[in-house]
Amino acid sequence: MEINANISTDINVQLEVADPRAAAATYEAAFGLGDRLGFRAAATPTTGFRGFILSLVVSQPSTVDSLVGTAVDAGFTVLKPAKKSLWGYSAVLQAPEGTIWKIATSKKKDVGPLTREIDDLVLLMGVSDVKASKQFYVDRGLTASKSFGGKYAEFAKPGSPVTLALYPRKAAAKEAGVALEGSGSHRIVMDSGIGSFADPDGYVWEATA
Repeated sequence: MEINANISTDINVQLEVADPRAAAATYEAAFGLGDRLGFRAAATPTTGFRGFILSLVVSQPSTVDSLVGTAVDAGFTVLKPAKKSLWGYSAVLQAPEGTIWKIATSKKKDVGPLTREIDDLVLLMGVSDVKASKQFYVDRGLTASKSFGGKYAEFAKPGSPVTLALYPRKAAAKEAGVALEGSGSHRIVMDSGIGSFADPDGYVWEATA
């Protein structure tokens, strides 16, 4: 596939929800993401695990705790309480409309005053074959910045508001703390300059207008 070197690979995420205005207000109260996340009206059937996790990467544990607190106040449900792990400190939540979120830091203790600053927004897509999906996206103009065989892949994001990463679907469900089973719509749409298509796992992309 020939790739236009001038295409924008910035990735934007829109969640499909019943009431975009209400969802936007809920997320603003929970995380204060502003225009880093979009919403569109949709009622496409979906059941169980939708296959993806959105992650907020922050600088220290107090930031995780602060964001978890405001998210719970906004109606989010705790799937995994915040705790230390081998990799840092994190919690997993589910939004009222069903999207699963991980709030995480690589630090195990605070290194400065409390801040609610979000360093990165990561879309972790659970896929059936990480190697094949990585190649699929490389063929469409994305650049893999990290790759660990069939276990994980991540793409460079110069200027993009969202980092795209791939994980085996089973591992993603385990990370989320939910059952693997799920069917129907992913209830998420990405837009970018890489084109309009559905990938091998049914994730929908639209060309940026």
